Amino acid sequence: MTSATTHAPEKDGAVKVSIASMIGSAVESYDFFIYGTAAAGWFGKIFFHTTEPIVGILASFATLAVGFLMRPLGGYLAGHYGDRLGRKAVLFWSLLAMGGATVLIGALPTYEQAGVVAPILLILLRMIQGVGFGAEWGGAVLMACEHSPPNRRGFFGAVPQVGIPLGLLMANGAFLMSAVLFEGDWVWRMPFLVSIVMVGIGLFIRLSVKESPDFEAMKEKNTIVKQPALDVLRNDWRKVLRIIGLRLAETGGYYVTTSFMLSYVVLANITTKENVLWGTMIGSAIGLVSHLIYGAWSDRVGRRPVYMLGAVFTILFGIPMFMLINTGAGVMVVTAISLSLLLSHDPIFAVEPSWFSEQFPANVRSSGISLGYNGASLVAGLVPFIATGLYGMVGWIGPAILFSLLGVISTLCALSMRETAPAVVGMAASSHEARQPALR
Repeated sequence: MTSATTHAPEKDGAVKVSIASMIGSAVESYDFFIYGTAAAGWFGKIFFHTTEPIVGILASFATLAVGFLMRPLGGYLAGHYGDRLGRKAVLFWSLLAMGGATVLIGALPTYEQAGVVAPILLILLRMIQGVGFGAEWGGAVLMACEHSPPNRRGFFGAVPQVGIPLGLLMANGAFLMSAVLFEGDWVWRMPFLVSIVMVGIGLFIRLSVKESPDFEAMKEKNTIVKQPALDVLRNDWRKVLRIIGLRLAETGGYYVTTSFMLSYVVLANITTKENVLWGTMIGSAIGLVSHLIYGAWSDRVGRRPVYMLGAVFTILFGIPMFMLINTGAGVMVVTAISLSLLLSHDPIFAVEPSWFSEQFPANVRSSGISLGYNGASLVAGLVPFIATGLYGMVGWIGPAILFSLLGVISTLCALSMRETAPAVVGMAASSHEARQPALR
């Protein structure tokens, strides 16, 4: 990754670890996404017991936002202990926290059964979910990147990212199947309860992989930092801020494309929510392959060019995306959502593991990438609300410009970030040496 990386990993080990990280990420993403679906369809009435439907929905979405607000805390803890105790330990506890909270949500009493205790317990468990999800990403991608050969880091780092769209597909599929097989409260409870099986599988797989060779080298050389997260905040806060800015086009744009768009098509009376959901499903299915292609491409041409494809497309696609959706035609809506995910979100998301981790030395790497990655969630969690407010004031052009503005911010941050792909850096160094006069 940087000069701090001293290992020579084997390809077979990289394959095993990256797949294990991907499966764990899929389980955690499933747990996180099913909450959003349940919040939109059930929790307003079941846990907040209000006679005003919109008040109940707002209350349930407020608990959804709590998960985003807790993710930076999870990122801080994961970064600190990932650099102190190891990447593997963090992955184990993050999955256990996330999975345990998810199963318990499925077993919660409703407002009618327990009164105000029910929503309080729901909020507490959502907070634990947020911490667990915030702790997940850094450890998962570092295990994949630090086990991989330097010239394949982009590809293997992208493998855990596939777990995010896979988790989304699993979550939507679980609710569709549950609606067919069950009735009443069991429709929303079962997707939470069956998570215990997937968490058990995920924990078994994660326990079977070896610790990161970079962390093992840190222990051997006694270079472990006592307060790695604080050290990053003191010395590398500019990098953390750049990473936050780099993520805005990806994570903020994703929530405009998916979450806000579900509300927009109904508020504007354009089409049904199902068309947006189909676009999200199709785009996510394509993402199972596109992330790997973009990651491999970044090993050949560099991290920045692949990233810039997504960031610049975000700038250009804001208004055209809404124009396509405003036609109301199902095929146009699905096409707009799928294109946004494929060409705006996926190139950026695929490159983040390798590019972010290559910015930090091994002994503070977990802290650096976790703080930056989860810091962006504080902004991203507010994006659907901001987009809704802009729509109320100026119509669809407001959220369209917001979408493009996120791309502008990320593009500017990308231009200030150094290229780190070994093939590109090595080529640049060789070219520089060739231009130097020979020593006499």
